[in-house]
Amino acid sequence: MSAFVKYLFILLFLLGIGTGTPVLAQDTSYAPVNPGAPERVKVNNIFIIGNQKTQKSVILRELDFTTDYYYDWETFVGIIQADQQKIYNLRLFTEVEITPLFTGEEEVEILISVKERWYILPSIIFQLADRNFAEWWTNQGRDWSRVNYGLRVSHSNVGGRNEKLRFSGQLGFTKALDMLYSKPYIDKKQKHGLAFQLTYADQKTIPIKSEFNRQVFYTNEMEEVLRKNFSTALRYTYRRTFYNFHFVTLGYNYTWINPDVLNENPNYFQHGENNLRYAYFQYSFRHDKRDNVAYATDGELLQISATKYGIFNTEDIDEIEININANIYKPLTERIHFAAGLTGVWFLSDQQPYTLVRGIGYNPNFIRGYELNVIEGQQLYVQKNSVRYKFLDFAIDISRYLPGDQFNTLPFKMYLSGNFDHGYVTDRNEIPENARLTNQYLFGYGAGIDIVGFYDAVLRLEYSVNNQGEGNIFFNFRAPF
Repeated sequence: MSAFVKYLFILLFLLGIGTGTPVLAQDTSYAPVNPGAPERVKVNNIFIIGNQKTQKSVILRELDFTTDYYYDWETFVGIIQADQQKIYNLRLFTEVEITPLFTGEEEVEILISVKERWYILPSIIFQLADRNFAEWWTNQGRDWSRVNYGLRVSHSNVGGRNEKLRFSGQLGFTKALDMLYSKPYIDKKQKHGLAFQLTYADQKTIPIKSEFNRQVFYTNEMEEVLRKNFSTALRYTYRRTFYNFHFVTLGYNYTWINPDVLNENPNYFQHGENNLRYAYFQYSFRHDKRDNVAYATDGELLQISATKYGIFNTEDIDEIEININANIYKPLTERIHFAAGLTGVWFLSDQQPYTLVRGIGYNPNFIRGYELNVIEGQQLYVQKNSVRYKFLDFAIDISRYLPGDQFNTLPFKMYLSGNFDHGYVTDRNEIPENARLTNQYLFGYGAGIDIVGFYDAVLRLEYSVNNQGEGNIFFNFRAPF
């Protein structure tokens, strides 16, 4: 292992990028003890080891097989592999392994071995307030005042039932408080769940519009708070099958802006006041069959949502937004895979409050090569493509330095990627200052290196060129899609 790779890995570890779950245990053998594979098999018992905190029912919920039933052997091997991925994607374990143990010619005992992660994670918040690293580095001149810092405390497995509890307090560019509690299952059949979130934030510098496809930020002379935002939401979840989820969310949002903002941009809100209040209702459907939710190499993802802004009182806003996101990940060889994603966003009205403005350049909608730009409008289409080659895959055993099981193995993967993205933004208002990139076909292409490390942390270094002939090196901390 070269010194360069070691230093990159150490950087990932020290920065603590990402909070996912390390890679699934590899090379698990499902061959039976007897010389030949049976035509069918019956499961007698299921045993689980390693779940010191997690309740057994949470793991059993992910299994697509049951006891005292005969399965075709080849089908059963596929079920085991899929169930292993589902348990892993709970993000409760650093390792998962399912092993069938033959007790007869057509009978097995199932052993599920898991290694639990560290569930209580106090962490330091230190992140850029801008859209991406390139925006901060180039457009904002590496201004360290545009950094958020604070403390976040998360418990990802309250009571061993996969409940999430998070508190965070943040200072810096954006002062914020956030609380989240989610309970994936509130019934014995483990199909219905609830989540609640409460957020407050205020800022002294805010984007008030875009000109020449760049955000325009404003701070008044007194450096007063320019925007305060309070939001709360209650979400109901229904998981009918293993891979299909339904979400219904009822929320409320209140945004106050300093009158100076309206002096700079009278169209920041459309109703002529400096307060925006609305309740909203959202329905979402998600089909998620990815092998790794943090950095997928196989499977598919489909997400569809419709949001109605303004329910009981539509004087401030009366708007509908529709989103669709469809990704596919296809292995081509053992080391090469292809990833493609399609995103569409539609607003029904010609103009929205600036707090709801969408477009290319706002996460997660981007085209490689246009990271420095925002292309705003009421409709957008983005299609992304990547071919990735895994040229490094190893793990470092540090058990003699850290006795805890949660951190004694540090996985590390590196991929070479070739990328091509393209898309289109429709701006019905045809703002002249942004006409260079709106209402026209855009594309970007390039190559990069993706690093997947500790707890599925992702670090991407890419060089991309867009169809305006502009090229640059871009640095990102998450998977592109």
